[in-house]
Amino acid sequence: FPRMLDKIRRFESVDLRADFHENLGKGLDGTLCEFLQIDYAALRKRTLEGGIDEDILAWCYENGRPLSRADLLCWNAYATKLGWNDHVSDILERRKEESGLAEFDEIQTMAEYFEYDEGRKGW
Repeated sequence: FPRMLDKIRRFESVDLRADFHENLGKGLDGTLCEFLQIDYAALRKRTLEGGIDEDILAWCYENGRPLSRADLLCWNAYATKLGWNDHVSDILERRKEESGLAEFDEIQTMAEYFEYDEGRKGW
């Protein structure tokens, strides 16, 4: 959720990598919006109005649906394993190749890929 809000803010301030533009509101972000039952355009508008991530999440709970502890456990399990032997595995391999990370066998999920691709983990 914070990563999605960060991309919204960075896009608005013209500080988001160009290769992210086409997928805004799609992919994992789109799935999260569906999970929260929030329209991405409405979330984008609310995010740009300001506030901290927790305020925006509270808005999502009020305008979409609140998440239970079980919902959060399911989402976190899904998000952290996405790309590992599933419907996104081919996309992960393509992204690794495009980013020069194909030789990094330790990258087995999209979450791990994002850590390397966005510079939070070193090469």
